Amino acid sequence: MDSSKKLTGVNPRATANVVSILVFWWIKDLFRKGRGKDLEVEDLYDTLPNDRSQMLGDELEKYWNMETKNAKEKNRKPELLHVIVKTFRRLYFCVGLFQLIFCVVFKVAQPVFLGKLILFFNKNTPVTKNEAYMYAGALILSTICSMILIHHSFLACQKIGMRVRVACCSLIYRKILRLSKSAQGQTAAGQVVNLLSNDVNRFDFVTMWLHFIWIMPIQTVVITYFIWEAVGWSALIGVLAIFLQTVPVQSYLSKLTSKLRLKIAVRTDERVRLMSEIISGIQVIKMYAWEKPFEKMVQIARRHEIKVVTSASYLRGLFLSTMVFSERTSLFITLLSYSLMGHHISADKVFAMAQFYNILQLSMAIFYPQAVQLAAETKVSIKRLENFLLLEEMESVYHGNSKRASINHAQDQKLGVTIKNGCAKWTPNSIVDTLTNISLQVKPGKFCAVIGPVGSGKSSLLQTVLGELPLSNGSVVVGGDVAYCSQEPWLFVGTVRQNILFGQPYNADRYKEVIQVCALKRDLELFPHGDKTVVGERGISLSGGQRARINLARAVYRSTDVYLLDDPLSAVDTHVGRHLFDKCISTFLANKTRILVTHQLQYLRDADLIVILNNGKIETQGTYKELVASQMDFARLLTGGDEEAENKGTLRKLSTQLSVQPLSEEDEDGSVDADENAELIAKGKMKTSVFLKYFQSGASFFTLILLVLILFVGQMASSGADFWVTYWTNQEELRRYYDDKAMQEDTLNSTDNLMQNVGLNTTFIDQPTEHSQFTEFPLSNFTDSNSLSSNFTTLLPFLSDKGEASLNSTIPKLLDTDTAIYIYTTFILGSVFITSIRSIFFFKVCMTASKILHDNMFRCILAATMRFFDTNPSGRVLNRFSKDMGAVDEQLPKAMLECIQVLLVMTGILTMVIIVNYWLLIPLVIMGFLFYKVRGIYVATAQDIKRLEGTTRSPVFSHVSASLNGLSTIRASEAQEMVCKEFDSHQDLHTSAWFLTLETSTAFGFWLDCISVAFTAVVSLSFLVLNIDTFGGNVGLAISQSLILNGMLQHGMRLTAEVVNQMTSVERVLEYTKIEKETDLETHPDQKPPTGWPANGKIQFDHMNLKYSSTDPPVLKDLNFTIQPAHKVGIVGRTGAGKSSLISALFRLARLEGNIIIDNIDTAKLGLPYLRSRLSIIPQEPVLFSATLRDNLDPFHDFPDDVLWRSLEDVELKESMSSLDLFVNEGGSNFSAGQRQLVCLARAIIRNSRILVLDEATANVDLKTDAFIQGTIRTKFKECTVLTIAHRLNTVMDSDRVLVMEAGIMVEFDHPHILLQNKEGHFYKMVKETGKAMAEQLHKAAEEVSCHANKIFFYCSEILQILFSL
Repeated sequence: MDSSKKLTGVNPRATANVVSILVFWWIKDLFRKGRGKDLEVEDLYDTLPNDRSQMLGDELEKYWNMETKNAKEKNRKPELLHVIVKTFRRLYFCVGLFQLIFCVVFKVAQPVFLGKLILFFNKNTPVTKNEAYMYAGALILSTICSMILIHHSFLACQKIGMRVRVACCSLIYRKILRLSKSAQGQTAAGQVVNLLSNDVNRFDFVTMWLHFIWIMPIQTVVITYFIWEAVGWSALIGVLAIFLQTVPVQSYLSKLTSKLRLKIAVRTDERVRLMSEIISGIQVIKMYAWEKPFEKMVQIARRHEIKVVTSASYLRGLFLSTMVFSERTSLFITLLSYSLMGHHISADKVFAMAQFYNILQLSMAIFYPQAVQLAAETKVSIKRLENFLLLEEMESVYHGNSKRASINHAQDQKLGVTIKNGCAKWTPNSIVDTLTNISLQVKPGKFCAVIGPVGSGKSSLLQTVLGELPLSNGSVVVGGDVAYCSQEPWLFVGTVRQNILFGQPYNADRYKEVIQVCALKRDLELFPHGDKTVVGERGISLSGGQRARINLARAVYRSTDVYLLDDPLSAVDTHVGRHLFDKCISTFLANKTRILVTHQLQYLRDADLIVILNNGKIETQGTYKELVASQMDFARLLTGGDEEAENKGTLRKLSTQLSVQPLSEEDEDGSVDADENAELIAKGKMKTSVFLKYFQSGASFFTLILLVLILFVGQMASSGADFWVTYWTNQEELRRYYDDKAMQEDTLNSTDNLMQNVGLNTTFIDQPTEHSQFTEFPLSNFTDSNSLSSNFTTLLPFLSDKGEASLNSTIPKLLDTDTAIYIYTTFILGSVFITSIRSIFFFKVCMTASKILHDNMFRCILAATMRFFDTNPSGRVLNRFSKDMGAVDEQLPKAMLECIQVLLVMTGILTMVIIVNYWLLIPLVIMGFLFYKVRGIYVATAQDIKRLEGTTRSPVFSHVSASLNGLSTIRASEAQEMVCKEFDSHQDLHTSAWFLTLETSTAFGFWLDCISVAFTAVVSLSFLVLNIDTFGGNVGLAISQSLILNGMLQHGMRLTAEVVNQMTSVERVLEYTKIEKETDLETHPDQKPPTGWPANGKIQFDHMNLKYSSTDPPVLKDLNFTIQPAHKVGIVGRTGAGKSSLISALFRLARLEGNIIIDNIDTAKLGLPYLRSRLSIIPQEPVLFSATLRDNLDPFHDFPDDVLWRSLEDVELKESMSSLDLFVNEGGSNFSAGQRQLVCLARAIIRNSRILVLDEATANVDLKTDAFIQGTIRTKFKECTVLTIAHRLNTVMDSDRVLVMEAGIMVEFDHPHILLQNKEGHFYKMVKETGKAMAEQLHKAAEEVSCHANKIFFYCSEILQILFSL
């Protein structure tokens, strides 16, 4: 299972110097490469040692084990949160100190230095020019320090979050490997995928904000002190206002969000679980034409999920709205209270408070709520992870190294496998034991065969020996190590050799011998790359027999003391089975303890011990002779000989179905990595069409226009409030100026005559008044009222510039304070209301888009060709439905709205700055150009890395899914350490991509902030260097706005990039709407067959060819034959001869050339649902879904209960089923393999089609059940056409016709008795290979059927002659 990509690129971060790390210079080469080409997985850097999955998993597991031990001692529940804190607290606390310094020192210093700098521009200021330069330098320096601290502290927090996620994933995977069987029953693959995708992702984000829960109060106290210094009691009112708007409200919203988050997680689990089952059983769903009921099930699950997601989104929208108006409302309340207390507002106070509230808003309205909300969500996720980690574990296996002494002791006592009075049940609360009073002793080196009817407990017996099924009573001792071959072959994505070695060292001689004895040599010769050929997920590209033999080879290659073989011979043809038994089980494994579960009774005569199980009890046991001599029912079955054989013809080439991968010359034991990441990855820039399709899915054109209007109107209200407070402030400054001048003029009138004779138009009194310390504009050099007016119009262009003769002239009419307050209130209320409405409206559009995108993708997946599922692992498809849909549902709308809000605010600020001082347009244009260039460099690389991050995540899920399916094999092979390393390797690959996502994003923000700081420096120093004689208000407005833009511009640019990154999820979802689909899936009336079709069941193959893809050669070639109505046709041939492909052709699961005509209607002219719903199939691998038994039998609910009960009675399952509402576990795990097959037979009986297909349907059942199924088919489907693919030749000897296939070609087709007359024929040779005794029985059976048919024909002829004579 060692198929992951190995990165060889050395990470330049590991060797970078301090300066390079500080300014992110070490990452420049990646950006350069990203601009030049599309990045591939090979371009990623190696994971840093501190970020490696194994190390982090070991550390967390150590503390978790300590926690569970302490909890057990103190009789309490272990807490995962405590474990995470203990593991990562030291580093996280250090980062917290840096964030405290950033928030309380450097961030607060900026408004303080800004205020000092503004004072320089006041008349009679005590601040010298040198001091002004010093304050400007301090302002710039504090901004630079803030920039460095915020970027690196946030990056450090995100890296810690990444490590927590990686460590938790590693811990979860290790837990999976220890899950007991009962715990596995409670754990669907979809649920685990959701834990590893959505739940652990909370750690990536929560660590960024968590420190602000304790930093925010400290920062608030410090800022309140400074505001108090300026406005006194009004400070407390303003701070209290922003506090009440944010902390309690956001805490309440976070509480609601966490409740909704839990509901979302549960409902997403359910949907992903359902999707996992659908993807696994898609072939059966298509063959049964069950797309509609499953589509309805997913729609219901999705509706329940999206309902809660929408509620959470509306709350998120309100939260984002507060970011826009909380600062404005707080400033409004402070200014209102200050003004109503009788004070005059002044520019220096307004600008200082605006900056302070901006800082508070950042902490209270953004950082703190984010921290609380994410902490609440993370707490829910931690609880879910905790519950999973506390699931029941399998007891320590007795044949492990820890019990080596007892094993040696056991071997000394000649105990190979010994069970004494063993009782076991799968679930603790089960009433009936699965195994009852089992006493069994298999001596070392002996061969034990276990037989019994379906559901008798044969597999459970092996699971008990493995330690998977714990004993409730009795004891079991296993003498040595164990190798296990599962009943259902388990293969993973990798080469054939990797599947066989499974972590064992390569021994050329043993490997070749295993290949020989497992009958794989010929198969490997015909594979495109021999044993280096890559098999698909679950071995889907191989035939059933090939999967079974590779599965057996894996067990046999392990050199152990005990071999447990769970029915490995059923999936292969009999002569291959005879080869496996003679060469492998009897010869190669001679002198080994072997326990073989089998339904192939012809091999029992060679067994040292035969055990007959029935209803979980040992009915009898003994040697072959002892049992034959007994009078038991099974004794008659034991007298049979060999059975049918497998054709030795040529294997069809598997290049059409195998993952072909070009290989370079390698040494014999070289390995080839499975191309797990051969996933479609979009290239180049994000297309505009992706955005268009997203919004078109969400709303109509007119609705989108209305949304745009609401967005702009909301921003106009917010910007209007900002502009109005500036206007009001200047009105108050103007009023004070005229009041002061009037006082000064009165003073002048009372002085001596000399002063009275001097005109005010030549002299200006510049003595400070009691309020002069608050005045922000200089009053020097005013020689007349025109100059005064012109200076005011610099700040307020809308004021009248009409010159007056002197200050004695009429004072301009100024806006009264009450009117200004009313207008200000209107703007603020408009901002609050419209901003809230637009957020909810926007999320409504996004939720609609999300619903439609999911539904479209799901419909396209259901309609996809089988080729798509053969070439795409389930983890890859599930990734689209879990991670990508999670991003589209929750992360994308939030990022997009936040981005739009920031861009609108930026536009409002820039518009106001340009209105006030149009000269600032020049540096703004330069800065905008630099921003655009830097963004272009970043997006090219970031987009590729985001895509790679998505594709490197898929193997993690596929690996988990494969591990869950093969858990018994992994544990029996003691391969836990190997698969853990493989999982860690997959995680490290994803970590490498995620690490670069974080680093590139932070570097981008850092470089943008460098440009912003340069802009702030230019603005600040320009007033000093150029000696611009202007108002302090102009200086304050320009610098304060540039400081706001300082963080906001880079945040806006990063958000645009983040939106593009999140849109890759939409792009990936849309990719799955363009996959190749089956034609004729829609049920058009003109494609509907007549009612009652097919009435006869006549099937004609007219020069039919089948291809799995258009570029591959045909798999079935020029098939041309006719199956008469009601004929029973057996289809035989060697593994890979094309038998199952013939069924695919009948159901039109692949591309066809030529025609298949059923009852004179060409199936190509029928809609696929009509065709498939009129055929019945009992598939090779019985598939049950996690639903009620009723839904598994009749998902359309077309039939009444009595019909369903009658069908269960017909298949002898009625007594076993307590109710039709009995819940079937995922994959039917609470049914035996035989019972699952019988349920499929019951489905066929209910459907009652004229054509029935059995695809090796009795391969995994005992002979008695096989005989029962065959008998049921003969009676229930007497008038039907039945096609049977079989390995046991005795099941087809009574057929009307036998079709012999070889390499996709029909080589023989006739009655079995006629075929047996041709001694050179293929069928004759197949029968001959079964052995002399069995061949005679088969010849006799064919002859009897032929004679019986001839007699019937003779009698019918006689009756017809009599009728004609009459």
